[in-house]
Amino acid sequence: MNLIESTQHLVLYFQVHQPRRLRPFRFFDIGSSAEYFDNRQNKLITERIAQECYLPTNALLLKLVREYPQIKITFSISGVCIDQFREYTPEVLDSFRDLASTGSVEFLSETDHHSLACIMPGDEFEMQVLDHAAKLHEHFGVRPAVFRNTELIYSDDIGKRVEALGFNGIFTDGIERVLQHRSPHHLYQHPDQQGLKIFLRNYHLSDDIAFRFNQQNQRLTVEKYMTWLNGIPARENLVVLAMDYETFGEHQKRNTGILKFLESLLKNIAKQKRFRMATPSEVIQQVKPHDVLSVPYYISWADQERDLTAWLGNDMQRDAFDTLVKMEQDIKELDDPELLERWRWLQTSDHFYYMSTKKNDDGNVHAYFSPYPSPYEAFMNYMNVLNDFAYQVSKHERHPVSNKKAGAIQSEAERRDLHVPTWAMNLENTYEH
Repeated sequence: MNLIESTQHLVLYFQVHQPRRLRPFRFFDIGSSAEYFDNRQNKLITERIAQECYLPTNALLLKLVREYPQIKITFSISGVCIDQFREYTPEVLDSFRDLASTGSVEFLSETDHHSLACIMPGDEFEMQVLDHAAKLHEHFGVRPAVFRNTELIYSDDIGKRVEALGFNGIFTDGIERVLQHRSPHHLYQHPDQQGLKIFLRNYHLSDDIAFRFNQQNQRLTVEKYMTWLNGIPARENLVVLAMDYETFGEHQKRNTGILKFLESLLKNIAKQKRFRMATPSEVIQQVKPHDVLSVPYYISWADQERDLTAWLGNDMQRDAFDTLVKMEQDIKELDDPELLERWRWLQTSDHFYYMSTKKNDDGNVHAYFSPYPSPYEAFMNYMNVLNDFAYQVSKHERHPVSNKKAGAIQSEAERRDLHVPTWAMNLENTYEH
């Protein structure tokens, strides 16, 4: 075994994402041709997080990469986030371009709209992946070779589709029930597509930073974290740490010392000789797959179940998603780019995440990210938007060219024909706020 094969590689990957949040949309707004997305709030949130997280953390990483060329970073930036950077904070795009120019950063591809398109019929998934790859080339001058699906959702079938798109690697979570007593600290291979390599996130070590950095006024130290890393057996040659980029300054505020922790951690890793930081493409070139990994069902990185229940675990979520999916043929037959883009913005996984009714720790995480008082309000607001959108689509089919006044629904009877299931209406009086 040569030196490269015996080295323990470390991949540090950050997910960068901000959804286009919906504005409050009442039942009686349906048919008014009102705007669905809260552009003012989205602008304010993007600007705030740019100042608290993206700009200072990018500046820190740029300084460290220039000082320590052995530091390698991986990013996956959703298309909806790139679009909002372009609209609201172009300086953030510039800072990512600066990182890209170092040659020490790799960008992953994903679905352009951070959607659940991988579980939709047809080729919507492939179209969004290609759109995102084109967007990465447009803004950063890169052509991605490795894929990261929305929320790390993965299965053998998704792996086949990703390999068919030309990618040679994919990320997912290192879940015990899938590994069956094997270690997540290896590069794995798809059971049918030998050209597709599988990277597994160490969710324990990743979440120690993302969720457990500051607990009960006790902050995680670099010394303790390095002890955990060094405790990984030397024969296990690939460690993947992956977390939301917003961990640094947004979820964990700067006054907690999170940026100082990141700086000290990267310096410590750069100076030691045991771990070699690498981009995913470098790992694929230098590390042989340890074993075949078969994942016959959907997995993800969300909640304790690490499956699809974070987005499709209750009747509200499934009904909202099914209603959205059924609109695909009508929308695509119209050949209207604006309507198609709005439909895809409504696919963003966050909208369904807000509707989760899980309790305990998982429920607390869902509530932390949600802008709504309850899952019921999230569902009703989304369905009001979706019903209005369905009406606008049907109106467009009947009258391809029409004015806004013609868009108003004229009667309460017509409004009541809109899709709001009986079971959902009953929730209004039963949900515990």
